[in-house]
Amino acid sequence: MIPAQNPSTSEGAPPRFRQLSALCYSAPLLVNGIVLPFFPVWLATHQFNDHQIGTILAVPMVVRVLVAPIVAVFADRMQERAHVLLWSGTLSLLTAIALYWTTNFWPVLIVFALQGATFAPYVPVVESIVISGVRRWGLDYGSMRVWGSIAFIISTLIGGELVGRWGGGMVLPVMIFGFLLTITMAVFCPRIGPTRRRGQPINLPATTGSGLREPHLLLLLLGVSIQQASHALLNAFSSIYWHQLGFSGTEVGVLWSAGVASEVTVFFLSRRLNRRFDAWTLIRFGCAVSICRWVFFPMETSFIGFFALQCLHGFTYAFVHTGVQRRIVATVQETQEASAQGAYFFYIGMASGLMTIASGYIYSALGLDSFYVMACVAAFGLGLVIIAYYLQPQRLPSGGKTREPA
Repeated sequence: MIPAQNPSTSEGAPPRFRQLSALCYSAPLLVNGIVLPFFPVWLATHQFNDHQIGTILAVPMVVRVLVAPIVAVFADRMQERAHVLLWSGTLSLLTAIALYWTTNFWPVLIVFALQGATFAPYVPVVESIVISGVRRWGLDYGSMRVWGSIAFIISTLIGGELVGRWGGGMVLPVMIFGFLLTITMAVFCPRIGPTRRRGQPINLPATTGSGLREPHLLLLLLGVSIQQASHALLNAFSSIYWHQLGFSGTEVGVLWSAGVASEVTVFFLSRRLNRRFDAWTLIRFGCAVSICRWVFFPMETSFIGFFALQCLHGFTYAFVHTGVQRRIVATVQETQEASAQGAYFFYIGMASGLMTIASGYIYSALGLDSFYVMACVAAFGLGLVIIAYYLQPQRLPSGGKTREPA
């Protein structure tokens, strides 16, 4: 994903850093693999309407984006960022258990919002630890991140089979099991000390501009966040729609897994992609494919057709995420790493939360035609990305250079 650099000769990575980092990605994505596709099904079994489902799914997103950047900044100043993961996993487990006693709208909304707050920093902090490994020891990001996607696929397939056999009530037990794994991996997460505060990262090109204050980076994050928010309708209502078409729980799990399998393919090919394409090309192409994906979605009713559309997720998410991470590495110092990841998480979460709230009303009013609205949203995000590209200092008339780093 992020190009690996030559490893440092003055120090080596901690023992089993790659393996433990891969497992640290896997644990939270096991949770996401059941929550993202099937929690809306659990809500539907409790007779919540489209507006309520959209609100319940959206509020935790907004809460997460308010909490994650604050915790990320705090993590940048800790002796060990991994300590944040322990309390995040523990508190999230408690909220999952509490859902057993909540079946009405307001209790479910409050408890699920609390889960959004407590689970918010887990993935950004893991991301910052792994990227520190990329910076310090020249490790390959994709080879670690890919196992999180594989865990998502396994969780989704198993979750689909369980939901197909025993209904939406199986969502909570699998969720609880996933949170127990996040606690376990918080204990074993690599301890690599605080972020470096002096000097440049070894064997990495010097960062450009003023880090998080760089206008082109801020606009890039905003544009990508809007494009990613166009996935909100799919995340909220596709599983319900596919069940209405008569697809089994296993088939729904396969459709979700197809999207993540395409991510895995991108991560495995990340080194080749990084050699052939710059970050901006990956981002722009992914945004353009997302427009096509949402245009064709309402036209399909067959399993094979939806399977093909889900395979485009490797472009609409993984290409874009790959490019953004490379731009962050090229623009900010390691002392701002967790803060940068928190900011990225903030923009995506806020845009996705607002779009998820809106999707409940849009889907109720327009049905499948709502995906044409998502195509317009993705197009707007692409427009902002293109503007961000031309705002780079290297591309301004006074900048001299005509090509951007990374």
